[in-house]
Amino acid sequence: MPSSQQPVAWPNADPALAQQVLDLLQQASHYNQLKKGANEVTKSLHRGTSEIVVLAADTAPLAIVMHLPLICEDKTVPYVFLPSKTAIGRACGSARPIIAATITSNDASDLAPQIEWIRNKVERLLI
Repeated sequence: MPSSQQPVAWPNADPALAQQVLDLLQQASHYNQLKKGANEVTKSLHRGTSEIVVLAADTAPLAIVMHLPLICEDKTVPYVFLPSKTAIGRACGSARPIIAATITSNDASDLAPQIEWIRNKVERLLI
């Protein structure tokens, strides 16, 4: 790994998990269980409605999203970095790159089992 590419974004999803998270983001956008952007994610975390937070590892500068892992840990919400903000944007149904997104809670949703499954996989990365 070149010295300019220090792995400061952690935990990173492997390609298989990244694809599963992107698929879940896409489904969550159809169910209106998605908040996009660092500000919306921050608000959702403070309100206690976030189930899982997805961040882009290619955010420049990365410091603009680094307050989110701290809030996530404070609120015990799992978070994961995906390699591409463009891919996150596409999964969220946006033509623009998205550096942060969160899937919000809704117990009556059909997505609840999938969200729980992805949450468990992401929590294992944090150990």
